[in-house]
Order: sequence, then structure tokens, then C-alpha cells
Amino acid sequence: MTDWNIVTLVGQDRPGIVSRVTRVLYEAGCTLGEASMIRLGGSFTILLMVSGTRPNAELETALAPVAAELGLRVHLDPVQGGLHQHLVPNIQVRVTGSDRTGIVAEVTQCLADQGFNILDLESDVVGNARAPVYIMNIQGTCARTLEDLQQALAGLTIRGISVDVAPIELMIG
Repeated sequence: MTDWNIVTLVGQDRPGIVSRVTRVLYEAGCTLGEASMIRLGGSFTILLMVSGTRPNAELETALAPVAAELGLRVHLDPVQGGLHQHLVPNIQVRVTGSDRTGIVAEVTQCLADQGFNILDLESDVVGNARAPVYIMNIQGTCARTLEDLQQALAGLTIRGISVDVAPIELMIG
């Protein structure tokens, strides 16, 4: 099994972050695995699986100049894992409601109670400051039926949360 790190970088969004960071990692002899990169509220966040032969201190030293230049905070976490271990989601849950504290906790608790394993969660607040609307898309795996999930989530509608549950049909092979 290859030794991997999760490299997290966060900073103000600007062009060239991905190019500069991945160039440094390439020049440091790193292999990139799975990645997630997203803009959140004006900041850009990168999560990368990185493997290489250099010690973590050398990797941090290699990233330091580009991180300083681009105003990025860098964090490395050694992890056990590897490629080709990604689960394929079979259920998608779309949530909308007036933005308020607790929506994510309420929805994800209902899902967890059904044995739903969240693989990806994205959310956004749209509308305007006077009438914000929270939108959340969740993909995951669950052995329960769609009907079971819909019934478990039905109670959220009385709290002003609209939930749509649908299968994800992937063509693999």
C-alpha cells in the first residue's frame, strides 16, 4: 500500500492556484490521487490525495513559497488508503428550504438513521439577504429503498424543508 497524505490548501480565490500548486507537487515527485476543489464564499479550497517519496517536511517546504505568494494555508495529514477505493453512489437527495440554522443537521441525521453513507455533499445559499434559500445536494449509498428514505425524510416538510430522493443510475463498464 502506498503512503498517502491529504493536502488541504485554503485561500482567497484567484486564477492560477491549481496550476501553481500541482506544478510544485509534480516537481517534488508527487503522484496525485483523488481530488476535490471548490470555491466557497470567495475562498478556494483544495483537498488532494498526494503520494511521494519525500518526507512530509520536505513537501511542506516545497509548498511554502507558492503558498506564501498566493496567500494559502497548507495542512498535511498522513492517511492510510489508496486509489480505487471510491464507493459509487446509488442515491441522490436534493434539499431546499428557507436558510436557517440546523437544516444540514436535521437532514443528515434522518439519513444517518437510515444507514445512508454520505459520499458527497454540496450546498449553496441563494436568493438574497432578506429571503435566503438553502440548497443542498447529497449523493451517497444506502441499502434502504427509496420509499424508506422518502418516508424517513417526510417529517422535514412540516419544518419547511423540501426533500427529493432519486436513484442515481450510472453506466459503468
